[in-house]
Amino acid sequence: MKSLKFLTILFITFSLNFVAQTPTDFLSKDFHKERRELLRSKMPENSVTVVFANPLRNRANDVDYVFHQDPNFYYLTGYREPNGVLVIFSDDQTAEDGTSYNEILYVQERDERAEQWNGKRLGVEGAKKELGFEMAMNASEFLKTNIDFKSFDNVYIEKFNDDYRDLGGADIFNLVKNFKINAGYDPSLFLSNMQKYVYNNIAETPIESNANVINIIDRLAIRSPEINNDELIKGYKSATTDDLKKEYQQKITLALQPKTNIDLTFLSANMATMREVKTAAEVKLITKAVRISAVGQIEVMKAMKPHMSETELQGIHEFVYKKYGAEYEGYPSIVGAGNNGCILHYIENNQTKVGNELVLMDLGAEYRGYTADVTRTIPANGKFTKEQKQIYDIVYDAQEAGIALYTIGSKMSAPNVAARKIVNEGLYKLGIIKSVDERHNYFPHGTSHHIGLDVHDPGNYRNFEENMIVTMEPGIYIPDGSPCDKKWWGIGIRIEDDILVTKNGPINLSAEAPRTTEAIEKMMAKKSVLDDFLLPDLDK
Repeated sequence: MKSLKFLTILFITFSLNFVAQTPTDFLSKDFHKERRELLRSKMPENSVTVVFANPLRNRANDVDYVFHQDPNFYYLTGYREPNGVLVIFSDDQTAEDGTSYNEILYVQERDERAEQWNGKRLGVEGAKKELGFEMAMNASEFLKTNIDFKSFDNVYIEKFNDDYRDLGGADIFNLVKNFKINAGYDPSLFLSNMQKYVYNNIAETPIESNANVINIIDRLAIRSPEINNDELIKGYKSATTDDLKKEYQQKITLALQPKTNIDLTFLSANMATMREVKTAAEVKLITKAVRISAVGQIEVMKAMKPHMSETELQGIHEFVYKKYGAEYEGYPSIVGAGNNGCILHYIENNQTKVGNELVLMDLGAEYRGYTADVTRTIPANGKFTKEQKQIYDIVYDAQEAGIALYTIGSKMSAPNVAARKIVNEGLYKLGIIKSVDERHNYFPHGTSHHIGLDVHDPGNYRNFEENMIVTMEPGIYIPDGSPCDKKWWGIGIRIEDDILVTKNGPINLSAEAPRTTEAIEKMMAKKSVLDDFLLPDLDK
């Protein structure tokens, strides 16, 4: 008996220690349930929403990319495995045993051999216990489901990307294929966003004003071949009489009316609205991700030396992320020295020595599914040149002006407008552009986007609301060969911070990482813990 009691205590102790070694600060099952209930409240009667998990994607031969869940699927379920389907009903359904339910989560089946190779699966019981679903089934059940999707007034899905392999069984390829057959999905019935835009303009514009619509069509046709190839649009544009124009207008009006109960816009639109304002739990996780990223910037500032490579600097950032338990990077890390910093999404990071150049570092940790997006631009040798400082200070002033406008009710476009005004005035004062109104490519991107489960989180981009978290990232990029004095060539500067909108004004979540030239130089003068970290020279 004593030995049995000892073994029992030992088992319990081991189990508790094992649990303690795994993260406990993921979003709660109550969070995901509340999100599903909110979505359901937006659904009209006799409707159903179907959301698919992400597939496994192949990297090379028999190696897959690290799996990353579809953000909307994760937001609604908390499920972090592939081969899953979520079905949400607007109204209660009745099971064969008489019980009622309004949602089903289909998950990949427990498989002892698969779990030996790739890790434990939640399975049906895990989905019920860990994720809080009352109705959960193996994904194979979805392949033979008796849900009559054609009987619903509306079936809400997102547009299929069809970028997955057929791995056999109840994988995403076959789950989607089965749904398409059961629901009568026909891609030819759906208009593109561009078609909808043009069709609506044609349908809503009086015939006597059709010249305005044709101007719109001509402008869009330059960058959209589908407009040129659309038979209805071509017919409307070439119609020579008002009667013929009206005939095409009527055909186009009919084309705008749905011919299927499947809707590709409701889900994405409502998820964007839900996800753009963060809950308290989300704010906590994003703040952690942002602070981790800011600490990474600080440590690189202290460690950076001219002999280092872009790859090495990237590694220091990502080491800090892992040290804090961040699972991944939110997006491919950008570390660009000199002219490389003028490439907005430069991810090669293969320059072997950064030398005495400016180094633009745009990186973000992903913590428990939520990503940061923080950029700093610093001189590799620890000191800004006169020209670098002049450009940097313009960007800094533009960012400060923009951040001040992150207030509840303000237009989300306002920070971009304010930043551009300051950038143009600054470039003009330095003689880089000929007038403050000159059109140029030195500032080719916007300043503000939501962050969250995606680095570019969905949203409606109308007005700022409380608990939005939005970047502020002005920049100036003067690549080699630009039409200005050569002394400016190769200067690429972006400063990006993640701003929380509150009742008391904007809060810069990434403020720990120095932003002014003076603060950066001061931080770079400090000793780094990596200064004495020397590895063997493998080339000798």
